Amino acid sequence: MKTVLFILLPLIVLSGCYTFRDASIPSNVNTIKVNFIENRAQYVNPQLAPQLTDRLRQKINNQTRLTQVQGDADYEITAEIRNYMVTTSGVTNQQAATNRLVVTVHVNLLNRVDPEGDIDDNITRNFDFSANLSLQQAEASLMEDILKGITDEIFNRIFSNW
Repeated sequence: MKTVLFILLPLIVLSGCYTFRDASIPSNVNTIKVNFIENRAQYVNPQLAPQLTDRLRQKINNQTRLTQVQGDADYEITAEIRNYMVTTSGVTNQQAATNRLVVTVHVNLLNRVDPEGDIDDNITRNFDFSANLSLQQAEASLMEDILKGITDEIFNRIFSNW
């Protein structure tokens, strides 16, 4: 019994000092509104904006204590996809061997609790794929990485305090 208590007591004490969530949110922030992410890139993947919006909402719901609302909220996120383009990133024997899909999302956080905490920033991620694939083929295989990568970057930019 003493051994179990010896192990559990530090865990109980530490659980009050440490949050097991990934987010750093002031205690006076309770609500959030995530607006639909608009796609304003020159090339529009019709699946990206709705899926990215859903993923961001799910991540916030699963990893924070914030309540998502439709009206005025303590935090309001507005974002738009501004760049979605392919460039050549690798050449072999004077031919493209690797292409790179560059995705840039502009993120704006309106912090109604502390206006100094507003964020207005671009997040850019690169996704390489074989030059033998068309963009549509590459998108099919990269979509999960794109969604996860961009969602994580937006979440970390807004909620990580480091």
